[in-house]
Amino acid sequence: MQHHRTASAQVASVDEIRSNFPALDRLHNGLPVAYFDGPGGTQTPRCVVDAIADYLYSHNANTHWNFPTSAETDEMIAESRAAIADFLGATPAEIAFGANSTTLAFHTSRALGRTFASGDEIVVTELDHHANVDPWLALERERGCVIRRVKMNPATGELDWSDFESQVTRKTKLVAIGAASNALGTINDVPRAIQLAHSVGALAFVDAVHYAPHHLVDVAAWDCDFLVCSAYKFYGPHIGAMYCRGGLLQSLPFAKVAPASNAAPDRAETGTQNHEGMAGAAAAVNFLASLAPGDTRRESLTDAFEALHERGSSLVELMWNGLSKIDGVTLFGPSPTAARTSTVGFTVRGMASSEVAGRLAERAVFVSSGNFYAMTAVERLGLGDEGLVRAGCACYTTPDEVTRLVDGVRAIAASR
Repeated sequence: MQHHRTASAQVASVDEIRSNFPALDRLHNGLPVAYFDGPGGTQTPRCVVDAIADYLYSHNANTHWNFPTSAETDEMIAESRAAIADFLGATPAEIAFGANSTTLAFHTSRALGRTFASGDEIVVTELDHHANVDPWLALERERGCVIRRVKMNPATGELDWSDFESQVTRKTKLVAIGAASNALGTINDVPRAIQLAHSVGALAFVDAVHYAPHHLVDVAAWDCDFLVCSAYKFYGPHIGAMYCRGGLLQSLPFAKVAPASNAAPDRAETGTQNHEGMAGAAAAVNFLASLAPGDTRRESLTDAFEALHERGSSLVELMWNGLSKIDGVTLFGPSPTAARTSTVGFTVRGMASSEVAGRLAERAVFVSSGNFYAMTAVERLGLGDEGLVRAGCACYTTPDEVTRLVDGVRAIAASR
């Protein structure tokens, strides 16, 4: 621990981090924009755009041919797999790319479905983004699988673990769980869920899309079988990546065309991939690693994430405490002292969430609103189609921006 505390003092300052993001120079209504829309997609540092441009301008080719730009593309893809592997604690041969995490989940559900039989059970949760629910529901229709749903506790925004334990049975073939809620910021006890799955011989599929920007994933420590994340949530381009345990990646019947490679991880990737997106995803990982010193990329990531988590925790405490004092504001999800990300969901009494977001935008404070595809969780909270206002902190968020958000909500609530 001492190493991490010492190293965290050397992590780049918020001002140094912000200097990498041209989007932060934007003005709206004469005010600098404060971006709290990171849970839906973060802003992008120059180095990521430079990596994408460099690939397209100087190395753009298809793979496995006998000329330099093709060989350079092969090398870039290998380097990108290695970067994502370091980001997730995996090996490069266990990393597959795809359009996004949702596409990867559907692709994997089809492959797993070919190994499931009618009556086999799949466990999902009410807290999850539907990208980790609907791919498995499809197997209910297509394969006769039985879907079991773990309840969430609306009062805390956390899963009901006694219900979770009762839903996992000897018939369970897969447990699908989100590492963190993109709507409420809840962090789930993923190792506990994985242990439950493995205790009955089931596989564990983890949606880390919201978790990965806030905490460093360790697939080896979690012992999960699958994990998906999306680079555009951690300062990269719009591309998804999946960890798949090596033996599974080599053996699962992924849909593919006959001439395509049957070797892992290529066999899980259909068609020509988004090469520039791969280059950008690697650059995003390298950007995060550059924020802290370390002998290896993984060590740098570990220290960078520890420091960013400390900063994010102080920001969410500032936001939560400020919003909780405003008459008419209701906060949802875990308190700042609970396991959570720096994403806060709230409503303003008597006002649609989209209107709150629009009025904050007039103050150059950009937040998102709706159900964020966590439709079941929002329904369980008793909220209608308007859902929540969601404000998420990123590595470039400052205390002053949080204060602007709180002051804006206070003024909006007072004007009802």
